[in-house]
Amino acid sequence: MLKNNESVASSTEQGGIVNTGTTAVDIEHEKRLAAAKSLEFVRDGMCLGLGSGSTAAIMLQMLGERVRDGLHIAGVPTSEASRRLAEQSGITLLGFDQVTELDLTIDGADEADAELNLIKGGGGALLREKIVASLSRRVVIIADSTKQVERLGAFPLPVEVVPFAWQPIAERLRRLNAVPRLRTNEAGTPFVTDEGNYILDCQFGTIEDPAELAGTLNGLPGVVEHGLFVGLADLLVVGHATGAQVIER
Repeated sequence: MLKNNESVASSTEQGGIVNTGTTAVDIEHEKRLAAAKSLEFVRDGMCLGLGSGSTAAIMLQMLGERVRDGLHIAGVPTSEASRRLAEQSGITLLGFDQVTELDLTIDGADEADAELNLIKGGGGALLREKIVASLSRRVVIIADSTKQVERLGAFPLPVEVVPFAWQPIAERLRRLNAVPRLRTNEAGTPFVTDEGNYILDCQFGTIEDPAELAGTLNGLPGVVEHGLFVGLADLLVVGHATGAQVIER
């Protein structure tokens, strides 16, 4: 069993380091460059979707600095972790009982292909992340260079499921040629999302048609959400050694 939400992401990053020669220090530098570049799209008075994950955490800290310097924004967090960090950074938070549409969401990704299809959910916040992205006028994804791929699928696809029937759902996923593993925490018990669900991390191999697979997963009873984000990202901001690259869909 996979041990927790961070173990999936860290194994991918380690794979990226081995394959590309990129060091952990390089990755951190790239994340900071991508995070800083993304804030160029933020305007005073905006209502933002506040992403989750390591690169989004850097962005939130930078955003907090701008708020302390006089920027007026409010945000809807995509996870309890991002909520806590936003509160610590002095960012005003709202709920969907106060706002029904967001001007801009800035979030991270575990993989991004050339068409800006994404795999997300390594941190376990995929359900809230997808809801927030779907309610945003514009979605900016920030990532280091190891997250760019030709085709999705090296990173296990997170599938959020109801605990009541996770075993038969896992069997249904096996029939789709996936290798599902229940995500667990450090104590070896099932990882529980902010919404009280379990996550099956699924190895599908190379995902040739993300939209088709997304549609298939959407039709499985008991699947609450999955980490395929198809057609939701408008911009991808990728950190490189010498600067940040902005890619439009």
